[in-house]
Amino acid sequence: MLGEFIKFVPEVIYSSFNMLCGSSGWMIVSFFIAGALHEFLSPERLRRSSIGTKKFTGVLWSTLSGALIPICSCGTIPLGISLYYSGAFLGPTLAFMTSSPMINPMAVILAFGLLGPQIWIIYFLTGLIAPLIIGTIANKFAGDEICIFGPDGKPDEAPGIKLEEEKRSILSQIISGLHWSFTELALTVAKYTVSGMLVAGLLFSIVPQSFIQNYLGNPGFISLLGITVIAALMYVCAVGHMPFIAALVASGAAPGVAITFLMAGASTNIPELITISKTIGKRAAFMYFFMVTLISNCVGYLANQLLMPGFKPVIDFDTTHKTIEMANHFIVPMPEWFQYTCSFVLIGYACISVFQWFKKNFIKPKEA
Repeated sequence: MLGEFIKFVPEVIYSSFNMLCGSSGWMIVSFFIAGALHEFLSPERLRRSSIGTKKFTGVLWSTLSGALIPICSCGTIPLGISLYYSGAFLGPTLAFMTSSPMINPMAVILAFGLLGPQIWIIYFLTGLIAPLIIGTIANKFAGDEICIFGPDGKPDEAPGIKLEEEKRSILSQIISGLHWSFTELALTVAKYTVSGMLVAGLLFSIVPQSFIQNYLGNPGFISLLGITVIAALMYVCAVGHMPFIAALVASGAAPGVAITFLMAGASTNIPELITISKTIGKRAAFMYFFMVTLISNCVGYLANQLLMPGFKPVIDFDTTHKTIEMANHFIVPMPEWFQYTCSFVLIGYACISVFQWFKKNFIKPKEA
């Protein structure tokens, strides 16, 4: 029994570290962008914009902004949390975190070439409409997680009349934003992301790989709910898994499986849900998870009704080659050494955050 446990622990750590390496590079890049967003989109500015209110235009602009940023789900976490901490309302925040991993430019191009125009139209429209629905509902049913954050990162429940912002040089603003991003934000996000990766690695190790392989090896038997569960276990990246889902559809899986897999998998991974729950609130995490899962399965069912029977996959080598070549223009490859370095940086942040928590709760300060 002890021997099996000793073998099991390294397997969990290995799976978790592999998943972390696949996302850590983009997370570090996102910290740079998040620092700029937090500094240049100050709480005062966001409060005066539609993103800081319940207006539908705020949800719309957040959806379009997320769709235009070529960053997958792993990099969406710091950006979405940064928007919220800068004063964005819950609806625009969740709309951004839904649209960005689903329909960024790379995913849209690959979907058209690998899945064909029929699935692409449904996928693209879903990627635009679903965030609007989720953002609108989140605005209406937002609860205690809503608060305005001041420049110091603390809740500002009675902002009153703000003085005119002090004019500073662009360089000083950038330095200030990066300081916030790589101290407060990085410590918070890394702690929950790394712990989320460990949970995902644990689940991935517990579920027999033979079960997943046998299930995916019979595309005709894959259900929408089943592919949702598999996608959550696999820590899906819409761009990286596009060829995988195209192969499933070409092997006989229903076309709705592609949409459900790409939407639910990219938007409901475990690290992202844990981070939303801990940094924004459990209500927000539940609404996000429930609405993404419901909409993705409904749209997948609708796609099957519209396209079947008679659906024919459009996998063609020449078309596929050209599509991947075009998408590669948007993809910045992450060297292996860079992925490892970023992963260890995030692990370091997580360790520091845990140590600070332990020190605060269990180590009493010395009396003077």
